[in-house]
Amino acid sequence: MYGDAIFFWVFAATLVGSALAVILARNPVHSVLFLILSFAAAAGLFLLMGAEFLGMILVVVYVGAVAVLFLFVVMMLDVDFAELKQGFLQYLPIGALIALFVAFELGYVAVGWTRSTQAAAAASPAGAIANTAALGRVLYTQYFYFFQAAGMILLTAMIGAIVLTLRHRVGVKRQDIAIQVARNPASAVEVRKVPSRVGI
Repeated sequence: MYGDAIFFWVFAATLVGSALAVILARNPVHSVLFLILSFAAAAGLFLLMGAEFLGMILVVVYVGAVAVLFLFVVMMLDVDFAELKQGFLQYLPIGALIALFVAFELGYVAVGWTRSTQAAAAASPAGAIANTAALGRVLYTQYFYFFQAAGMILLTAMIGAIVLTLRHRVGVKRQDIAIQVARNPASAVEVRKVPSRVGI
């Protein structure tokens, strides 16, 4: 019991501190590294709550793909972050208002969850089935068509992003598969008779 409480406070303090460091760090590379740390701490909190699927999703998807992609983009692109931060004070009141509104919503949901008897029963269901197995059973049986539709929507969005960002530059050599497949020895090989001691 005490071990769970200790790990909770360690993960919670790490999460809050790293989340503040994400927005307060001057170096964007440090911000991304603190973002990875906050994801790892949030995954630890999910594991303590028994939601191992969400914890592994945070580690595999967000830390392993999204955050690392952010890190490579920040390191490879020469972005002028000083110019981006010039309008910070101008939008600070609106951002603070939105933050207070989101905090109020989260607090309202948390209070309603703790006072609800149905939520407490749902948090500890009777049965030996694991959380990940139950989630997979629901996704691939009851919501199978919605799951596949969501995958098709994400695929369409990915293709659209590639089409919108693809630019054909002049002077860049590209492969033409049809021309390569249609080549034959007559068009691809040229036989020359070279005299002795004379170069081509």
